[in-house]
Amino acid sequence: MNPYLKQYTWSNIQAMLKNNKSTPKEEHKDFRGHLVVITGATSGIGYETARLFASHGAKLLMINRNIKKSEQFKQEITRDYNVQCDYFIADFVHLDQIHAASDMLSHLETDIDVLIHNAGVYNTKKKFTDDDIEEVFQVNYLASFIINYRLKEKLRNQKTVRIIYVNSEGHRFAMAGLKIDDLRWERQRYTGLKGYGSAKTAQLLSMIQFSSYFQGSKVTINAMHPGDVKTNMGENNGNIYKFFKHLIINPSARSPILSAQALYYLGVSDEMEHVSGKFYNFTTEETPAPHALDVGVAEKLWEKSIEMGRL
Repeated sequence: MNPYLKQYTWSNIQAMLKNNKSTPKEEHKDFRGHLVVITGATSGIGYETARLFASHGAKLLMINRNIKKSEQFKQEITRDYNVQCDYFIADFVHLDQIHAASDMLSHLETDIDVLIHNAGVYNTKKKFTDDDIEEVFQVNYLASFIINYRLKEKLRNQKTVRIIYVNSEGHRFAMAGLKIDDLRWERQRYTGLKGYGSAKTAQLLSMIQFSSYFQGSKVTINAMHPGDVKTNMGENNGNIYKFFKHLIINPSARSPILSAQALYYLGVSDEMEHVSGKFYNFTTEETPAPHALDVGVAEKLWEKSIEMGRL
């Protein structure tokens, strides 16, 4: 039985459906000289977001897994916008590489003004990393948790910083909630939607804890659904899924430029200066699904994540 079923309200579902068709608020304020860290920046949402921040003068530090694409994109950014652009190579399917990225960020002498957790993966079948963790959970959630956890003191000591999760309305697919005692999916049937939804639910649950930790500081943390936009997400799956994605999903998908506009607004706008712990569909605040608001589960997940992340 679903313990959250009675907590669902039709008005929240209606809001989601309406907001999915909206356009984000835009922010045109200059961001020259500020450092923006983006994970997964060589394609899709990350690519457009990096370009938009660079177009407003921001310095970029990308954390990507592909060195060739990173170098090409760095040259593109430098050529088009004449701003500082660097990258660090880390594949989040390896815990040691997540920690290496965290080490690099923790030793930066420059303050991080905006930290955008964008890297992600979608699998139609259950798959485990070399660290024996379900891959979608590790890449989409645990990597962002480890980085935030490792940086929490550095960020708290800064003047200001905004952390943004590129989350998803897909968290609603984990309707029965996150099963912390079954993260290997041994007692549940794994599907791509449920695996992805569980990882995005975990992000939102961690946001509760991080927001509480940063309370009283100038650090904010928020999450955003980036819209139903066209990306490379899921292209790693088999031909049947790719055929479905290209035939059914992509034709109606919108431009990831919209997602970038929303992320720029959330990262730069004065209206967001003191806002923390919120979930947005583009730039419209929404109430997450009930299972993503369970404080008790959030506390258990925090401890489990410390253990799984070797923290």
